[in-house]
Amino acid sequence: MKKINNLSQLLLALLFIATGSKTIYAQQTVNYSDAFAQNAKMGRGVNIIGYDPLWKDATKARMKDKHFKQIKNAGFDNVRIVISPFKFSLHDSTFTINPDFFKKLDWAVKESLRNNLMTIVDFHEHNAMGKDPLGTKSMFLSMWKQIADHYKDYPHDVLFEIANEPNMKPELWNKIYSEAYDIIRKSNPYRTLLVGTVYGNQIKYLNNLTLPERDSNIIVAIHYYSPIQFTHQGAPWSLKNKDLSGITWTGTNEQKQAVTDDFDMANQWAKKNNRPITLGEFGAYEKADMASRAKWTNYVARQAEIRNWSWSYWQFDSDFILYDLDNDEWVQPIKNALIPAK
Repeated sequence: MKKINNLSQLLLALLFIATGSKTIYAQQTVNYSDAFAQNAKMGRGVNIIGYDPLWKDATKARMKDKHFKQIKNAGFDNVRIVISPFKFSLHDSTFTINPDFFKKLDWAVKESLRNNLMTIVDFHEHNAMGKDPLGTKSMFLSMWKQIADHYKDYPHDVLFEIANEPNMKPELWNKIYSEAYDIIRKSNPYRTLLVGTVYGNQIKYLNNLTLPERDSNIIVAIHYYSPIQFTHQGAPWSLKNKDLSGITWTGTNEQKQAVTDDFDMANQWAKKNNRPITLGEFGAYEKADMASRAKWTNYVARQAEIRNWSWSYWQFDSDFILYDLDNDEWVQPIKNALIPAK
């Protein structure tokens, strides 16, 4: 039997024995970890390995053990590990995840923890889920059960983000994520969870998110890429913005006010609902000029911090990069924008 560390856990254990686990979350407040404290501990972070070749061939991995230490030494506090488990399905009736997936994810989780980085496991299948939310639901739920079971005994510094950018109608997302929530809570009753808003984790959809009232161990995830014509100019996958260029962000009063208005909206929602906020993604694509990118990045990060939000920059490698792996060096203007010299 696991050691019971405090009175609330003892009371819950007694309630568990008396009532059984199936109804416990409807009857008792889940408050084993302080989500606000967890969010504060998450602090400043970066997204990692979503598009690293390691997922196909570990011998070709671009990210190495040393980079976790470099991230920590640079002043970052968290990594958001971007996972795409659908491609690892063995295609059986229960969507069993290939053990090779866990071997690679275990490496990233353990290296993160070894370097005292808060570790967010981010289920990053928004494209497939957005195209067919109901058709992918069974695989999504089955895989969360496997992931939750696999990491159930890991420390509280590992957090689960139920889904990245759920691109579906709010009422459908509320239903699907709540089913995943129930599955995760059976094996991870004390794990801090991240739940995001629909259509790109946009701030304007916060009011459409329905959270379990009795569970305070949840952090709400938003993303920010506004103005999109600036942050995504020249990005080949962004159909409306791929042909744009030369758009600057110089920090005018009007430009700053647009950011603060958006963040104030999110902060008002957070205070009203007593929920912590994490800014899980933000960044400006490489086709924008570096001076503008650095100014925008710095302003967004500082505005998040003023409101006591944690954040995770998009991303370490691939595009929007923070670290030039080919030359094994930081992209200094972006690093300095995120972690200013003291």
